[in-house]
Amino acid sequence: MGTLYLVRHGQASFGADDYDRLSDLGWRQSRRLGEWMATSGLTQFDAVLTGTLRRHAETWQGVAEGAGLTGLTPQALPGLNEYDSEAVVRAIHPEPLPKPDTPEKYRHHFRLLREGLAAWMAGRTQPVGMPTYPDFVAGVVGALDQVRRQHQGQVLLVSSGGPISTAVGHILGTSPETTIELNLRIRNCSVTEFAFTPKRHMLVTYNTLPHLEGARWHDWVTYA
Repeated sequence: MGTLYLVRHGQASFGADDYDRLSDLGWRQSRRLGEWMATSGLTQFDAVLTGTLRRHAETWQGVAEGAGLTGLTPQALPGLNEYDSEAVVRAIHPEPLPKPDTPEKYRHHFRLLREGLAAWMAGRTQPVGMPTYPDFVAGVVGALDQVRRQHQGQVLLVSSGGPISTAVGHILGTSPETTIELNLRIRNCSVTEFAFTPKRHMLVTYNTLPHLEGARWHDWVTYA
């Protein structure tokens, strides 16, 4: 039986002109996860899979640096890319939104995102430049199928909250509403663990932060 570790990227640059890059804290989160993996003996990976986004590549780089991993070349799969949250929101709220620089604006953004995700999943909207929701799910499931068909040991997957929550929802058979809730509560650099056989995946843990336990790391826990 193999083990698949699904890691959400470190904190990105929410509210900046370019979200798709790690913040300074995101880099520290990634390296800290790598350090924890090294001390826990999680360094013998059969394969590393990532999405093609910059924050995925940077998170893997930070993990590899922290763990001292060398000689592993990740395979980048478009099916592990995040949905475009701005496109999701624009599909239900075409008017420009103010920069989310206050708690209320931040909450307003995520209320609209929740509504937009529900509409996209139900097929009521089709955000510009994005796949349909069934095609998005198919990309995630394709990556899961690749893991169980091609590997038997430990596999590391670095992606985003949308694909990881979709993977969990797929193997548990959850409703779209539940998948949205899983998505919006997943933390940066959290670890989700699946056990897998050639026939199926099984959920072991979800959204854990074993590398940030204790008061020293309390301020390192983030969601965006």
